[in-house]
Amino acid sequence: MQRTKPPFRADEVGSLLRPPKIKEARARLEKGEISADELRKIEDMEIEKVVHKQASVGLKLATDGEFRRSWWHFDFLSHLTGCELFHPDMGIQFAGVQTRHDAIRVIGKLDFSDHHPMLDHFRFLKKYADQAHVVPKMTIPSPAVLHFRGGRKLISREVYPDLEEFYQDLGKTYRKAVKAFYDAGCRYLQFDDTVWAYLCSQEELQKSRDRGDNPDGLQEIYARVINYAIADRPSDMVITTHVCRGNFRSTWISSGGYEPVAETMLAGTNYDGYFLEYDSDRAGGFEPLRFLPKGNKVVVVGVITSKFGELEKKDDIKRRLEEASKFAPIEQLAVSPQCGFASTEEGNILSEEEPWAKLRLAVEVANEVWGK
Repeated sequence: MQRTKPPFRADEVGSLLRPPKIKEARARLEKGEISADELRKIEDMEIEKVVHKQASVGLKLATDGEFRRSWWHFDFLSHLTGCELFHPDMGIQFAGVQTRHDAIRVIGKLDFSDHHPMLDHFRFLKKYADQAHVVPKMTIPSPAVLHFRGGRKLISREVYPDLEEFYQDLGKTYRKAVKAFYDAGCRYLQFDDTVWAYLCSQEELQKSRDRGDNPDGLQEIYARVINYAIADRPSDMVITTHVCRGNFRSTWISSGGYEPVAETMLAGTNYDGYFLEYDSDRAGGFEPLRFLPKGNKVVVVGVITSKFGELEKKDDIKRRLEEASKFAPIEQLAVSPQCGFASTEEGNILSEEEPWAKLRLAVEVANEVWGK
């Protein structure tokens, strides 16, 4: 049976390849050849088109493709009160490649402003999603993302001598964000999160220790912050999470199955759904899905890769869904690409049309597995 509310049987994580017109406009803005307003008008036109294109392939939701963002996370975090974007000596290290040298640090008391630019980004998305008769989906980074990557070193000791106060303010800040997006009309919100995957990776855990942090107990702390942040959401608002192992120019960061975090993540956080990556051996098996509580929660199984253009075979996807259903009921499963197609503005290494073929495939598989 198909679902009438998110997450849908065929869903998507969020980001899409940036159209050439947006890439060209951003380059011209950097050279001072056009204004920010001129860039925004180009983004507006491309977002309107991409919303209708998502509807045309059969999806019941639409995102803005994250077309206004440079990064999946920094653009949101840098506009939180108390945070700033800065440029460290090194970028984020992926498998064989390093990102631009950007990072976030906490320099003041955390808060969420009613003037956060992504509220207007959502309002624009909603206008055209409503016209296309699809549900507008908004994606923001999870609160855990603000802590784990930089740890204690990137959180001002003068402002937060005790990290417990930081965690409390982080939860309050995100609770305000959830309410602000709801008031703007958002009924489908997603917290994108690399941290649960990092906590499954011995290499990333060691990096945390090397930074002077102690990753022991972070699962419980993050679950507490997340649950506080989403505790007051109204009954008609769906909040999901996407667990990512890194997505930059078709590369990755972390490896390791979900077993170390599955119980805390699936049973201990109060999300409505979980987008889990299962497009490679780095994700391990489906056994951790046994921790999904029976009931209304949904796991969106990411067995279609967003990293490469080769199209998966329907029978292979159905077989993997059948394998997953041995550990979680098929009625609590859905299907999607494992990640977005452009977590940063550079995008993954696919042609313009290859992501759309994958989204159509997800819709076709969902219709055949769960009915139209």
